[in-house]
Amino acid sequence: MEIVAVINYKGGVGKTTVTSNLAAELAFRGKKVLVLDMDAQASLTFSFVTPDFWDNVLEKNCTIKSWFDAISNGKEPPSLRNFVYSPMPVNKWVSKEGGKLDIICSHLGLLNVDLELAILLSGASLQQSKNNYLKIHGQLRRAMKELAEESDYDVVLLDCPPNFNIVTKNAIIAAEKILIPAKPDYLSTLGIDYLQRSVGGLVRAYNEYSEMDGDEEAIAPDIIGVVFTMIQLMGGQPITAQRQYMATVKRSGTPVFESFFRENKTLFSEAPEHSIPVVLNQYNSPAHSQVVGEIKDFVNEFEAIVGAVEDE
Repeated sequence: MEIVAVINYKGGVGKTTVTSNLAAELAFRGKKVLVLDMDAQASLTFSFVTPDFWDNVLEKNCTIKSWFDAISNGKEPPSLRNFVYSPMPVNKWVSKEGGKLDIICSHLGLLNVDLELAILLSGASLQQSKNNYLKIHGQLRRAMKELAEESDYDVVLLDCPPNFNIVTKNAIIAAEKILIPAKPDYLSTLGIDYLQRSVGGLVRAYNEYSEMDGDEEAIAPDIIGVVFTMIQLMGGQPITAQRQYMATVKRSGTPVFESFFRENKTLFSEAPEHSIPVVLNQYNSPAHSQVVGEIKDFVNEFEAIVGAVEDE
């Protein structure tokens, strides 16, 4: 089971579009996929379930917030399986190919979870504080290990909020790989270097404490690449301004996907209304075909890089 965190410090970079379409296309190819929405904005959640259904059925006790609440209350968190939901619209499509797409939904109340978890980090001594650090930040990692033993998922995608708080750190520590969606503009690309340095600092701190503890394994999440989004094309190529930012990121040594997501506000904004991502929609237009082709190119590249989404 491969665990991939999808993150960028900058919001509004198409992170939900990337995650939802990646998950849907992998499932359509016969993979068992779990998406975990850890962003309080819940955009990924509402890409697969309607707000009314979430409000009436899922909100009370079937979101990732409920899982974190158990930790905040000093209890052992239950299995993540208890919070999994299988959205019907998308699974009608992917089940035909033997695939599956499950989701653990987000909750607006996740905004408060970080504050509650931060209280648990303090300790009466330095050693106790370090133990608490490992315990709180490693909760999702331990839960993922249990899930791998209990389930048949090929891939888990962790959709992270645009920050580096405790919830996000749980995702990074649990992940084996990190995917960075980015719009090729000044602010979006500026955050990539800062994100890499933040991840490096987190890895060093966690591994230092885990080595002292002796019971926790070291972590080494690998940044598999930046996928550029909201690309504006002219003559089949990104416009000059965007190409310049893309080239800057490549020159920095950060891995960059050759494939990209083009700008198409109509297709991508309408898809959540039907709870089916664009890559599975049955529109019949040249624009849709081009967008879907580019998404499939990205998923091909993702599979080749990750190397774990293999046919059994």
